[in-house]
Amino acid sequence: MLVVSTADAEAQAYRGYCLEAVAARYDVVLITPAAPTWEREFITDFAIADPDDAQALTAAGQALAERHELTGVATWTEWYLVQTARLARRLDLPSNSPEVMEAARNKATARTLFARHGVPSAASMTARSLLEAALAAETIGYPVVLKPAARAGSIGVIRVNRAEELPDGFEFAAAGARGGIESTKVLVEEYLDGPEVSVECVTHRGHTTAVAVTRKTLGAPPFFEEVAHSVDAGDPLLDQVAPVAAAAIKALGITDGVSHVEMRLVAGRPRLIEVNARIGGDMIGHLVHLATGVDLSRAAADTACGQAPELTRTRHSAAAIRLLYPSASGTLTHCRLDDAFAVQVPWLEQVTFQRTVGDTVVLAPAGDMFSARAGFLITTGPTAEVARARAAEALRHVTIQVEPGPGAAPAK
Repeated sequence: MLVVSTADAEAQAYRGYCLEAVAARYDVVLITPAAPTWEREFITDFAIADPDDAQALTAAGQALAERHELTGVATWTEWYLVQTARLARRLDLPSNSPEVMEAARNKATARTLFARHGVPSAASMTARSLLEAALAAETIGYPVVLKPAARAGSIGVIRVNRAEELPDGFEFAAAGARGGIESTKVLVEEYLDGPEVSVECVTHRGHTTAVAVTRKTLGAPPFFEEVAHSVDAGDPLLDQVAPVAAAAIKALGITDGVSHVEMRLVAGRPRLIEVNARIGGDMIGHLVHLATGVDLSRAAADTACGQAPELTRTRHSAAAIRLLYPSASGTLTHCRLDDAFAVQVPWLEQVTFQRTVGDTVVLAPAGDMFSARAGFLITTGPTAEVARARAAEALRHVTIQVEPGPGAAPAK
């Protein structure tokens, strides 16, 4: 089994559980931009290559294929979906086509496909300039959401309530869009007013199973930073949103793999935001495993290798994650958990700090999730309500303090 992965600081914190789960079933070989460190105990071989360099990626894949009998290739990194699909084609391994992955990555293309296949979605128009954005916003009607066509993690996503806010909003979205690979365009979209959820799905040979619903908590507007998630195996919403998620996946042409399908409930009805053709970030796959017993990492590997995934629920519980942010941008002076509290509560499943004292953290609009988060904590419970309440309790025992810098961003 070949995995294409990043080598950034967040890889171990947020994707380590994926590699560990896959390695428990498969012999894993890795392509990564830098020499493996923590990954070594989970892999049998590796090659160093920048996945954005098509020639280098192909050479690394072919070198590993000569040394090992590869059965499949997968990535859980948003930025590498198209590159990994191209590599699979070159190595003659099972995969969704690069064109399908490009459609999933490019939100403008995805919106067109959703409309063509009758999937309820947001009205959307592409804008290459502030003037085009203004015309689109007048056509759609305020408030609108501006976002990069091909980014992730809520980077560059902002709500604009009236015309006077549009210039600053467009510049914020355009700055985020400049880092896009498949597209550097900005989308102007209808604001979907309602609670946000995601549906965690597994597709095998064209048949999609909705495994779980993730309930989301967002930070303060106008940004869409996700600050908390919860998964409940008994969530009654699953039956309602599953058909729309499956229809969106089918509209994109995805036949195999794990998808993280984001939507909002508008007047109680699901409307599509986007389909991410990989395991959800923010440890959502781990929450699903804690709540239901279904291992999405294993399912991703199984479908990549042409095998039927095991989706039988073995647990009926709930789990929640709280993402940790400082109150303002600046230099971290304290970042810790009360150890006395931690040893008293078995439901505190994990606490991870990805920053240390002395690090600089930068909140939106100057920063994003990669520059702002200090870490996360995960709690469990018999229901999502209990798990969320426990997360709130645990948060009171976490200390994150900063020495604000010039122009520090306010609290979320």
